[in-house]
Order: sequence, then C-alpha cells, then structure tokens
Amino acid sequence: MGFKGLFYPEKSLTRERKKELDEFCRHLKLHFKNYSLLDLAFHHRSYSNENTSYKRYNNERLEFLGDSVLGLATAAFLYNDMSQNKEGDLAKIKANVVSEQSLAPIAVEKMHIDKYLVLGKGEELSGGRTKKAILADAVEAVIGALYIDSGYESAERLVLELIIPEIRKVQSDHGSKDYKTLLQEFYQKKTNACPSYSLVRTTGPDHDRIFYVSVKLGDVVYGPASGKNKKSAEQAAAGVACKALGIE
Repeated sequence: MGFKGLFYPEKSLTRERKKELDEFCRHLKLHFKNYSLLDLAFHHRSYSNENTSYKRYNNERLEFLGDSVLGLATAAFLYNDMSQNKEGDLAKIKANVVSEQSLAPIAVEKMHIDKYLVLGKGEELSGGRTKKAILADAVEAVIGALYIDSGYESAERLVLELIIPEIRKVQSDHGSKDYKTLLQEFYQKKTNACPSYSLVRTTGPDHDRIFYVSVKLGDVVYGPASGKNKKSAEQAAAGVACKALGIE
C-alpha cells in the first residue's frame, strides 16, 4: 500500500528491538515484512507526548483501524457459526468478546504484549503495562498493523485465533457479562424506555484519564462507576445497576 510511508513514518530500530519483535512474531507465528510498523503498534501516546522526536508517533491510528478489522472478522465468524440465532444474540457475543475486559487478558496471556510496550516514564511508573485500556488498545493496534503489512486474510487469521476461544466461553456462559445489554433488555421490557448514561466527571492526566459514569432508570440513578474510557465506565455503571436490581 503506497500510503504506508506517508501515514506511518519509519523509525530506525536497534538490533535489540528487532530481536524483541522477532520473538513476538515467532510466538504468534506472524510474518511481518515491516518491523517498523509492528513497533509502532506498541508505542503508547504517553511516550510520544514525552519525546519531541516521536511527536504523534503512537499506536492510536493503528488501533482505530484494528478495531474495525477485529469487529468485521468477529462479526463474519459469528454470522456463519450461529446461523440459527437472531441478530441480537450475535451482537451480544460480539460486544462481549471485543471488549476491553476480553482483550486485556488476551494481550497478556496469549500475546505477552506487556513485554513489548513502549511507554512514557510517567505511564511506566503508574503501572501502565498492567492497565486494561492500554493492553486492549495495543491488541487492536497489532491487528491494524498486520492488516496494513500483510492484508486482511492474515489479520483475520490472527483475530480468529485469539477470539474464537473467547466466543466459545461466552456461548458456554463462561464469559464475562455484558451488563449494558442485560440492563437495556430488562428496562425496555419493563418500561419500553432505554437507560440513560451520563458522564459525571473525569480525573487524571490525558495519558491516564479515568471516566466516571452514572446510569439513570426513570428517577433512580446508579453509580457513578469508573473506567479507563467512557465505554468501560458505562459497562461498570450498568453492572452496579444490574446487581442492585438482582438481574445478573
């Protein structure tokens, strides 16, 4: 693809870094032609914020792309795998397995991404290598990098290798619960209305933001609950409401 150099400027890699990236690829049986692109997938914005020579050199664009590839590959698999199920069933499972809660353990247990992350000093000191949002984002960034480097089929193979076991867990009811969907189904059946989520406040610096969200059902407010992004905070708030209402 001709736009690689335009959007993803290459950085020279040390011999040691190339060895690390080679180790990552061997473990997952991946074949990257462009190691600079893979290296970019591990660069968190906290590093580029602290290093002027790496300004805007972070994995956020790759994460954006990888999120779409992840969603498409997962949706296509579910469409074929669950041919007798309605759309709502597929949507629930997809939302569960592509969530931060599912991707973060995949990042550590299957991909060992925490070993390869490039973080700013502040993020490193605050435990960034164990933060679910950073780990999940890096999974998506690697998928995005593989898509650009080797095409959709290669990226799809990686996605399915990582995600199918999570799908099977949810199908067997061993996965984590999608509290937002549970709450919405319960409340819509009861009132024909939808829960209302509100961002109460945010705390922390840009690279380590924490979001606080509450959910309102009629006149009753549950939360606030916190998360590393609005989506996870909404899920946490929905979990508080579900537990209070006994609909787990």
